[in-house]
Amino acid sequence: MNVSNLLKYCALSIAISSTIVPSANAITPENQLVIGMSMDNLLSLDPASASGLDVVSVNSNLYDMLIELAPKEPSKISPAVAKSWSISEDGNRITFELRDDVIFHSGNKLTAHDVAWSLQRVLKLNLALASTWKTYGFTADNVEQFIQAKDDYTVEISLPEKTDPNLVLYTLGSSPSAFIVDSKEVLKHEKDGDLGHAWLTTNVAGSGPFQLRDWRAKDRVLMTRFDDYWREPSEMKRIVMRHMTESQSLRLMLERGDIDIAMGMSVPDIEALKKDDNIRSEATIRGTLYYVAVSMKDDKFSNKKVREAVRYLIDYKGINDSIMPNYGVLHQRPLKLGLDATLPEPGYALNVQKAKTLLAEAGYPDGFKTSIRVLSQLPFINIATSLQSTLAQAGIDAEIITGTGNQVYGAMRERKFEMLVGRGGGGIEPHPHSSLRSLVYNPDNSDEAKLTNFQGWRTGFYSPEINTIIENALLEKDAQKQIEMYQDVQNIYETQIGAIFPVSQMLDTVLLRTDVKHYEGHQAATTRLREVTKER
Repeated sequence: MNVSNLLKYCALSIAISSTIVPSANAITPENQLVIGMSMDNLLSLDPASASGLDVVSVNSNLYDMLIELAPKEPSKISPAVAKSWSISEDGNRITFELRDDVIFHSGNKLTAHDVAWSLQRVLKLNLALASTWKTYGFTADNVEQFIQAKDDYTVEISLPEKTDPNLVLYTLGSSPSAFIVDSKEVLKHEKDGDLGHAWLTTNVAGSGPFQLRDWRAKDRVLMTRFDDYWREPSEMKRIVMRHMTESQSLRLMLERGDIDIAMGMSVPDIEALKKDDNIRSEATIRGTLYYVAVSMKDDKFSNKKVREAVRYLIDYKGINDSIMPNYGVLHQRPLKLGLDATLPEPGYALNVQKAKTLLAEAGYPDGFKTSIRVLSQLPFINIATSLQSTLAQAGIDAEIITGTGNQVYGAMRERKFEMLVGRGGGGIEPHPHSSLRSLVYNPDNSDEAKLTNFQGWRTGFYSPEINTIIENALLEKDAQKQIEMYQDVQNIYETQIGAIFPVSQMLDTVLLRTDVKHYEGHQAATTRLREVTKER
């Protein structure tokens, strides 16, 4: 290592150390934001494969998108790298005109070729983030034909299949697959045709307001301000994200001023900190739902009366009052809250006697034995324990089986479960189809179809009537008629007693020191920190 590089390395090491070692009277620097959060699911930074809320919150500050969705009004689209866009009259083509003053951290200019290549790369690698694009008809074989750079600053996306172009716009403004990567820089690190995947797992090739300086798995992420950012540079010179999973440690460090923001805290610690004048809380509604699911591949739950009995054996009010504060809010529809098409709550409530009557009519007067798969973490395990108790009141003896995400959701993907407490439902895009595609839609119920991205398929719920309405609603150009069609789906789902019973919509509660200003949590987890300031 030469002297110049050695000095740079030492300076970076000192900077990192100074950000993470608390002093007796700790207070973070004015131009530095320190965040305590879990990084358990921060496994890869590659936008083509990096699913999970942890990595989205990181990459949102290292990369740019064509467009952005407003944090509190996600149906409102704002320009970003694309200064304007237009939809063809037939709805089959979206054309974007790009800014010409955006540069990557490498110094390369960002052009339409980078945008097209980034999206093409997602389909060609065919990793986790390709799923949404495949539902629009894009494939590794056709993506170069349908996503093209027409010149240096014009991108054209043609839709392989008829769909609502607004849904595609929402995906471009919310999906981590839509981050724009520096194609020239990435291809320098390509190995064995991997399109730079191995390198991008731990490195970044973006144009965002911050640059990655250091990432140590389950330890810390250090970002520094990118002074050549096309927007006004951030007042924060550094963003430090520290891996912290113990709620009490987060609470202590936030109280002392060792960190500015804490995420993933327990309810008791959140409630205690709400009483501290130096700390405030901010809650953001996410699009995902906590739910109870049953498998209609199981003979018991294929019986409609049994499913209806289960619906009466969930203590919705008790769960939301005692377990879900700061985790979720009561919601019982498959569409997320806040959409014009979302119907009012149906008012399902615990009714043991009604459930017993339905079970007797279904041929189970004495109940039966079953199992509930669930993650062994809050609030999932608490919901499962509540469910176990209320099921028992009607004679259903349910064994709780805990496990990791792969063990719980893996069994669901293989359609080898009976009951499950989980969280999901898409809902990232502010469009009814996003929720219904994930929770209800199931175009092929055969085992061979392996439609593992559709939770309707995972549970074995199959309704040709609902499928047809969802498909037609997506193409309906009359906005009011489209809303009515999505409302019809909810009513039919209620009548047919679907296999997923939403209990609560996810609430993400963040605690901040009161001197942190202009922080806005985003419903799609694309929380951007470029405008955060401190007032002391």
